Amino acid sequence: MKKIVWLLTSALFVNGIGYAQTCLSGSLAYQVKNEAFNNSQIEALSQFMTDDLGPRLAASQMKLRAENMVVDKLIEMEMANPRTEFATEFAKGGWDNNKTYVAMTAPYYCSFAANPKAWTGSTNGLVSGDCVLFEAKTADDLEQYKGQLGGKIVLMPVTQTFEMSFEPLAKRLTADELAQMAQDPRPAPDRRRPPMTGDFKAMMELQQLISAFLTEEQPLAVISGSGSFNVPSSRGVQYKSGDSEPVAEIILPIEDHGRMVRMLKKGQSVTMELDINNTFTDNQQINNVIAEIPGTDPKLKNQIVLIGAHLDSWHGGTGAADNASGCIVMMEAMRIIKALGIDPRRTIRIALWGGEEQGLYGSRGYANNRLYDAKDKKKLPEYDDFALYLNMDNGSGRFRGIYLEENDAAVPFMEAWMEPLQSLGFTTLTLRKTGSTDHVTFNRLGLPAYQFIQDPLEYRRTYHTVMDTYERLALDDLKVDAAIVAWLALNAAMDNNTIPVKAGYPELAEVMVR
Repeated sequence: MKKIVWLLTSALFVNGIGYAQTCLSGSLAYQVKNEAFNNSQIEALSQFMTDDLGPRLAASQMKLRAENMVVDKLIEMEMANPRTEFATEFAKGGWDNNKTYVAMTAPYYCSFAANPKAWTGSTNGLVSGDCVLFEAKTADDLEQYKGQLGGKIVLMPVTQTFEMSFEPLAKRLTADELAQMAQDPRPAPDRRRPPMTGDFKAMMELQQLISAFLTEEQPLAVISGSGSFNVPSSRGVQYKSGDSEPVAEIILPIEDHGRMVRMLKKGQSVTMELDINNTFTDNQQINNVIAEIPGTDPKLKNQIVLIGAHLDSWHGGTGAADNASGCIVMMEAMRIIKALGIDPRRTIRIALWGGEEQGLYGSRGYANNRLYDAKDKKKLPEYDDFALYLNMDNGSGRFRGIYLEENDAAVPFMEAWMEPLQSLGFTTLTLRKTGSTDHVTFNRLGLPAYQFIQDPLEYRRTYHTVMDTYERLALDDLKVDAAIVAWLALNAAMDNNTIPVKAGYPELAEVMVR
């Protein structure tokens, strides 16, 4: 690893981009680790962010409740100016699940772990009905179901089946895997999205026809399968505030859904009973929760070292790994810095984003309001004061390194700052890109914004399911992660220099920001 990083750094100096970097003292590194490991508040924060806050679907009443509770917690932690801050409009509005009961009643009784799709409707109290298997592969297939689905419970076809795996459910990254990740990926294959094929376009059009058809037919409910190990997943439907209330749609684990589909295909009669109660609210906005440790250097205090994670979650569990874990780490990192009585030169700001799961709404709103006006194609005041963003959103696994998003100029900074962290297993710098979470918002503007390389643990098994609860948190890993964030944020806040914006930005952002 050291040889790989040295080669990267040497290349920077050859090209004239080098920066002489220093790291804060070993004595301070000891203090950060000591506070993180011997006075940790990870356990208390973990219970608060999961058990106490509950699910936090974007714009829901539970999300608004969580925002207020987190602001109160940040006040308790003596952070500066804790507040909720409007990010952007959100046409879907709010939705909360109040009751879910789903069972098969014939040919025998069996209650199911079930999860309604977000932004779908309610049943009229406790209802029961015969199940009908709905198999429409073309628009013409819809005709056979016309007038046949009212008062029925519609089972959608099986799209996912369980396959036994002999791989461990949880794992840590190996030295070989990390060494491979450290290799510069460039030149990389063209990542542009391929044009929509005729088959895909036809499939999407059919799905829209099916949705409209089911709305017209008004069955009691629509049942589909997703998730495994008898655990249903979470997802939502297309809806915007003011639309007619959609039919109740329920997700069952693939095992339970598949059982009933097999029975129906054999000609057996299957009946179910359901009681689903959901509430729609006209809350058409996304908020972020923000607080600071103010900078003290007269020349640098307006510059921002930003650390963040998304506060919103899906509605089935309590959003533990995705992404209470990130919020816990960022809040604990702020607490560590505050507890050590350090006055950073630059302002260190925590941002807990809203609406990430629906499309990075919170971070995009922050960027549009503070950093770059995409409509007028111009920088806003905080763009030039943006020093660094660190993001966490890959479960609760330990940090093993950081993705530097092809920003060569970031290497000497991180190489210097990470030296005291290598004993914690934080050893890997990679110029690779990673996607699908809030750091992407800032990278699209050319700003230094990075996601951590994390041990995957059992993240893929549990995220976006009702299983994503407190038990999914690896508390000792979170302690290490908080120490790493606190240390990197402090170094970024104290350094004489900042990681440069990528060459050509923000002008290049004009074709990337929508």
